[in-house]
Parts: sequence; C-alpha cells; structure tokens
Amino acid sequence: MFLLLLLLWIVFNGRVTVEIVIFGILIASAVSLFACRFLGYSFKREFAVLKCLPDFLLYLLILIVEIIKANFVLVGMIFKGSKALTPAICHFHTKLKSNIARTILADSITLTPGTITVSMRDDEFYVHCLDKSLADGITTSVFVKRLERMEAKINGTNT
Repeated sequence: MFLLLLLLWIVFNGRVTVEIVIFGILIASAVSLFACRFLGYSFKREFAVLKCLPDFLLYLLILIVEIIKANFVLVGMIFKGSKALTPAICHFHTKLKSNIARTILADSITLTPGTITVSMRDDEFYVHCLDKSLADGITTSVFVKRLERMEAKINGTNT
C-alpha cells in the first residue's frame, strides 16, 4: 500500500522532484501507519494477496475463455432454432468463505452468457439459466475450484 500511495502522490503531482518524493514518502508513511493502527490493515495480508496475483490473472484468462465458449453455445442454440428452451433456476451452495470470493463468483457467472446470478446469500446462490443444459456444470465449475484454491492460498491453508 505504501508504494501505491507514493506512486499515486507522484502521479497526481505531475512531476518528480526531490521535495515531492520526500513529502510523498512522509504522506504515504503516515497514511499507511494510520491504516495499520486504526483500520486493521495488515501488510501480511497484502503480501498474501500479491502471491495470489498470478492465480488471479489465470482466473481472468479462464473467465475470458469460458465467456467465449458460452457465446458459441448460445449462437448454436440460436442457429438451431431451438424453440424448446427450458429456462431454469439453479440453486447451489459453495465452500467459499470470503465475501469477495463469493462476489467474484457471482459476477463471473453473470458475465458468462446464458446465466445470471439472481441471488447470493452467504454460501447460497440462485442462478437463472437460459436453458437447463447450461445449469449442468455450474456447481462444479472451474470458477469455483479456482476461487477456492486462491482463497486457501490467501488464508494460508494451501490445499
């Protein structure tokens, strides 16, 4: 956080001088110490998240691939003229513990064409699927497995 704050300070100033860098170091230090002392910020947690960055980038790549695959599936349904689409609401529970991981899962499901996360409460998800066939792999999707692995790495319980 310190480096990010210092970089932000320099960018907002628009130039780099000794005075700006020194004052930026002082300001970034003060804000970082305040965050640690009063807001419960932890440097250990930040480094754990940074260790997870390659996994998150891989997650984004997998998400893009899944979005493309879902687009082709939906285009296939449209071109086949399938009038017998049977929309379904899929209900499942997840082992994800953090709200951020659950939110990322809900957003990933919604970003994938043909599915929308209707409700998310604690570990319980309701997902609307354009067709029943799209609901088959939601509970065991690669999204859930990836997020569980990243969450375990951040919490220090590698599986």
